[in-house]
Amino acid sequence: MDLELATPAGVRAALAAAGLRLRPSRGQHFLVNRRVLDKIIEVADVGAYDVVLEVGAGIGTLSVALARTGARVVAVEVDARFVPVLRAACAPYPGVYIIHADAMDLALEALPAAPTKVVANLPYSIASPLLIKLLDEQIGQRLVVMVQEEVADRIVARSGGKRYGLLSVAVQSQAHPKVAMRVPPSAFFPPPKVRSAVVTLEVHDRPILPKTQMPVLRAVTRAAFGQRRKMLRSALQRVGDGLTAAAVETWCRAAGIDPRRRGESLSVDEFAGLARTFVERENEDPGRRA
Repeated sequence: MDLELATPAGVRAALAAAGLRLRPSRGQHFLVNRRVLDKIIEVADVGAYDVVLEVGAGIGTLSVALARTGARVVAVEVDARFVPVLRAACAPYPGVYIIHADAMDLALEALPAAPTKVVANLPYSIASPLLIKLLDEQIGQRLVVMVQEEVADRIVARSGGKRYGLLSVAVQSQAHPKVAMRVPPSAFFPPPKVRSAVVTLEVHDRPILPKTQMPVLRAVTRAAFGQRRKMLRSALQRVGDGLTAAAVETWCRAAGIDPRRRGESLSVDEFAGLARTFVERENEDPGRRA
């Protein structure tokens, strides 16, 4: 298939050739802006030495652009209707490996090669949990993802703001995120009802916590943001059964944190300190609550 896919005419032609129609209700909106596509490739800094995981490959617009850099591309697409179109678009590029699967169920360790990078227009309906899955499973050292603008703002939010929350801490505890560009609805066919943004994530060289302690960090963060207006001494009682306000105060002070603070005021490092202290104190005396 020799079409300029990053245009409305190219998308229409590719779909017409396959006898397909888009389903916007399922979030099917294809990128048709060459400037945005080029920016994604630029910030991803992809080269022949890379193995790139792409999720939500669609009809191959980004897959082809990635393949043209010389990189090997593992393109994942859940909609079986698009797979023949994707295969046709990528046929000139032997370095593209196509997988028909739901990325949330995909065993990432079973991929044909270990990805060095992730570059994807993430399906918006699963963008947050999928991004966390990729980070948790340590897929790639740089991730460049298109997400809904609201999600992007939550990913990069700093402590003290209204957008700062569980997603902010979950991502920033594992990577440094930055909004590379904001993308209007007109960059897609058909245009969605929301704005989008491209986010780059550089994975930390050194983990903020051991992998075994990450579930504790999530539990602490979830409790703190589950009751945003409550002080930590009240909110963090939800971390464990039978955890009292007095025990939480002792735990917080051991971590160097005032138990009267609210979760939204804590930095990512402070949340990590709470999780680390909780684990250390539990290990010292498994019968003690914090």
